[in-house]
Amino acid sequence: MQSTDWQVEVDQASSALWSELVDLFDDANIYQTAAYGSVRWGEKNLSRVVLKRAGEVVAIAQLRIVRPTPFKFGIAYLRWGPLWERHGQRLDPEVPARMARAIQEEYVEKGKLLVRVIPNAFAGSPRAAIMRDAFSNFIPEPQKQQNTYRTIVLDLGPTLDDLRKKLDKKWRNQLTRSEKNDLRIVTGYGTQEYGAFCDIYRQMYKRKQFETTVDVEEFGRIQQMLPDHQRMRILIAYREALPLAGLVASAMGNSAIYLLGATSDDGLDSKGAYLLQWTLIKWLKEHNIKNYDLGGIDPDANPGVYHFKRGFSGTDMYQLNPFFASTSALSSGMVKAGLVVQRTLRGFQGPIALARSLRQLSARN
Repeated sequence: MQSTDWQVEVDQASSALWSELVDLFDDANIYQTAAYGSVRWGEKNLSRVVLKRAGEVVAIAQLRIVRPTPFKFGIAYLRWGPLWERHGQRLDPEVPARMARAIQEEYVEKGKLLVRVIPNAFAGSPRAAIMRDAFSNFIPEPQKQQNTYRTIVLDLGPTLDDLRKKLDKKWRNQLTRSEKNDLRIVTGYGTQEYGAFCDIYRQMYKRKQFETTVDVEEFGRIQQMLPDHQRMRILIAYREALPLAGLVASAMGNSAIYLLGATSDDGLDSKGAYLLQWTLIKWLKEHNIKNYDLGGIDPDANPGVYHFKRGFSGTDMYQLNPFFASTSALSSGMVKAGLVVQRTLRGFQGPIALARSLRQLSARN
């Protein structure tokens, strides 16, 4: 991308600078933070792109690079990016389009990598339409349960009274009960609060023995690396000195994400989860957060969680399906490395489906 107005910088931003850049964007999220990338993927496996227009930063993207062999092929993996909605500026579709082109040039054409993008956009929204246009040279993955993020998003624009009135009647009744249970809510973002949450989470895990890919210790390391203002918000419900329930959420830019929740053995009848969520909602409104993503839902596999989240009376939404792109030379290498790909990226397409999609891409080119 050669232009006197547009400049692309690759791997020039340190972790400290990256944290400052993330703060510039309304669509910032924890998955694009330096701390998340470093802990989850390893600093040596990260690549960072900064797009500037007339010297001003207008978009950024942090990618994970996976090269399963010493040969020049692999995957560049972009989760919930790029970030391109600057605070206080109008949405300019040319910005994500320029960033998509920069990503294609740097990683697909120059790096000979298969690029997989999970965009931070919900199907049917104006943002999703812009992202589809921006990544029009990429192929949308077929929608499958493994690669589909479904959630409930709560619009925090209405007043607290209106939000409470909109709650499902049973959910509102449980909230009222929790408010009468003499619970004390402690909020913070330090190691003490997170340690208390982990104790509750371990009790819940031992009790339920559910399958999960969540590593609470890993989130703890991410929390320690995040700058204070980017740290996850932790809420713990106590009865006297006894912790009963906990919640962990991330609030960045104009959105929040519910990440973790747990109830201790002693807290099963406390209804603490309801009061924790309502306390968080009040805090989010005080800090001008516009939307609250309640985290993934699966009505069939986890109906209890689905009914709890549905009680907020938010909007059931699907994240825009991932996009990917590669060169024809890379296609055969990635198909042969299909097993490595599957083990590396949870929920990625199998070798046969990947081969079929890559043939489509080759035909387009």
